[in-house]
Amino acid sequence: MKDRKDLPILRVENLSVSYATRKGEVPAVRDVSFEVRRGETFGMVGESGCGKSTVAFSIVNFLGPNGRIKAGRIFFQGQDLVGRSERELRHLRGNRIAMVYQDPMQALNPSLRIGEQMAEVLIVHQGLKKAEAEERCIQMLERVYMADPANVMRRYPHQLSGGQQQRVVIATALLNNPALLIMDEPTTALDVTVEAAVLDLIAGLQKDFDTAILYISHNLGVIARVSDQVGVMYAGQLVERAPVTDLFLKPLHPYTQGLMRCVPRLGQDKLSSYLLPIRGQVPSPTNLPPGCIFEPRCDFARPECRRAMPEYRQVSDGHWVRCHFAEEVAGAGVQPPKELVAEMLAASRKEREPILQVERLKTYYDVPSPKLFDRRKRYVRAVDDVSLEAYKGLTLGIVGESGCGKSTLARTIIGLERPTDGKLEFMGFDIRKPVSKRDIEIIKNLQMVFQNPDSTLNPAFSVGRQIARPLELFKVVPKEQIRGEVIRLLELMKLGPNYYDRLPRQLSGGEKQRVGIARALAGRPELVLCDEPVSALDVSVQAAVLNLLLEVQHKLGTTLIFIAHDLSVVRFLSDYIAVMYLGKVMEFGTAEQIYAPPYHPYTEALLSAVPIPDPRAEQKHVRLEGTVPSALNPPTGCRFHTRCPRKLGEICEREEPPWQDAGNGHRIYCHIPLEELRKVEPVITLRTNDAVKVR
Repeated sequence: MKDRKDLPILRVENLSVSYATRKGEVPAVRDVSFEVRRGETFGMVGESGCGKSTVAFSIVNFLGPNGRIKAGRIFFQGQDLVGRSERELRHLRGNRIAMVYQDPMQALNPSLRIGEQMAEVLIVHQGLKKAEAEERCIQMLERVYMADPANVMRRYPHQLSGGQQQRVVIATALLNNPALLIMDEPTTALDVTVEAAVLDLIAGLQKDFDTAILYISHNLGVIARVSDQVGVMYAGQLVERAPVTDLFLKPLHPYTQGLMRCVPRLGQDKLSSYLLPIRGQVPSPTNLPPGCIFEPRCDFARPECRRAMPEYRQVSDGHWVRCHFAEEVAGAGVQPPKELVAEMLAASRKEREPILQVERLKTYYDVPSPKLFDRRKRYVRAVDDVSLEAYKGLTLGIVGESGCGKSTLARTIIGLERPTDGKLEFMGFDIRKPVSKRDIEIIKNLQMVFQNPDSTLNPAFSVGRQIARPLELFKVVPKEQIRGEVIRLLELMKLGPNYYDRLPRQLSGGEKQRVGIARALAGRPELVLCDEPVSALDVSVQAAVLNLLLEVQHKLGTTLIFIAHDLSVVRFLSDYIAVMYLGKVMEFGTAEQIYAPPYHPYTEALLSAVPIPDPRAEQKHVRLEGTVPSALNPPTGCRFHTRCPRKLGEICEREEPPWQDAGNGHRIYCHIPLEELRKVEPVITLRTNDAVKVR
């Protein structure tokens, strides 16, 4: 086996890729070199626009009509792919080289059944008969742990969940036992539990098939979990390459160090740490800086960095870096603003009054019967008997899988959905009325930041005009002071006055999200609901937005409700956390209480699934079977019993669990006695040379 691994399946040498545009030739990738061996995963990480996907597409010459490989060589199993004919490359694609895309719906034909699409791969590449090909497809679906594969073969893509679609794409990619599997952000759009199952699947299939994998992601936790070797891309160049443990524990390039400082860790919170975002943005390939391309954003830059491009050199066994002063800056750190952290710590110790109280809240949706003359009412129980509180000046985090009711709860609080039953009080006022019928003062003090800023920003209006609108509506400042107040908000968002007249299309994703936050804060609200505001952002932009929310909360005393599926982000930002499952809250408590035993079994599974950007971290292997049941017909008894790995028996199926008080406001909705839950070992441990630390 060792001899086979010595021969790389893929070797990329000095690859340069450019695109022809009306403004001339644009360099997208420059001088990239790496190799992937049999049974090995090479992880490639970096911000959006750094050239990761371009490298992947160049391997199979999927660069489009205006893209071309300008220099370099790509060897696959010893054969150079550069200059190969389209016919030769077509034979390799899907046969010896397979690719899994970020969005499975881009790879699946919505008008064809799953079985037809999968069988076509074997019929075209191996010449199998249809019946034999379908049998092989069913066997492969079983290999990827697809329930009832024969039935799945008859379905259309839209009839499958996101996790099932991704399993189909992976199964299709593996049908011909490829030597190289390219995976471009394959788990980005998935829930953390589904993501964990897919990553387990990839690791198992790699072991079974001995496949070489090129894994592209912006998620450092995923890269740490799946990779043997890691390459860090920046502005079209590979700036660092090393074994996964060396890269995460001893990063040498300032950009790699910056990425590490941007990521919240499960053991950290906003009082013990401070994220340090990388300033600025990835430069445009048409306007690259002279010398070192990272110099304008580097905290350790010197005059020499601006004058000369650093050499890509090996500093230790298998560790390559492109930096003039890598050895000097390796141990250097960038300190957070201690004054802000100290002030937040002091503020957190104050006694707080609840600003929002939710009691026995229900939000149901009427659903027409599928039968023509059946007039019985059917309901989707999106939010079902939820009780929680949000405290003034603090952050309440809400976590759970897709379909658990998090966003419906937020939309009910904000007034976009009408509650079916229950109590909903904000600042002592009943807010069960829809937003169109609420008092203007309530609307002013209760604002929301949405997940996708493109869906809430008017593309025809300038940034300044959109932020000025709530200032005019709520009469926050006199008319002649509106422009100055907008500029103040822009500066608070770290944008500046020059953004006032820009249109949304002229902004990056992170800048648009900051404008959305500025608009939500314009009326100086008491409570802001944030629905997945950082899920689609790069780690550096995410860190900047999270820090921004912390600073705004500290300076203005704003209360936040933060909805996310990333438990590391929620842990970092939140003071209190509610864990939701199928319309109900399963656990409620402080951040420290939620992330340590006793856990609700659902919380334990979520913590087990979250990727951690530290290869030393060890997690208990708790995986949930199946998907979240339908809120139209939820299970009886405990709603989690159909997937619970700690199910007691019939009592979980028949009776709703009691609320158990674990002390200091920590509540767990479960039949399992607290004494038993307290015996559960911590989900995450960190192994060092001579000790095990609980995270």
